[in-house]
Amino acid sequence: MLAQTLFLQANNSLMQMVPFVLMFGALYFLVIRPQRSRQKKEKKYQEELAKGTKVVTTSGIHGKIVELNDNDNTVTVETGAGKIKFERSAISMELSKKYQKPTAK
Repeated sequence: MLAQTLFLQANNSLMQMVPFVLMFGALYFLVIRPQRSRQKKEKKYQEELAKGTKVVTTSGIHGKIVELNDNDNTVTVETGAGKIKFERSAISMELSKKYQKPTAK
């Protein structure tokens, strides 16, 4: 009788944890996993930057890359106002890809 009561209590506590496990699983597949893949693509894009590439920074500055510095992980972007030095992480893949698409007339 005592063993049966202990088994039912253990089973009940496991059943209470199931919704939390399901919520974590949904959170992982709907939020964490897609964000990781976006980060990997962004990092790959930043590593493949080359001179002459038209880019847009995360702050919205448009320009063309004139210099890449691998030592301190920076790029120099030429804009209409002059040359500005940015971290590679400041170059936005999403905005730059939109900027590079030719506009259909």
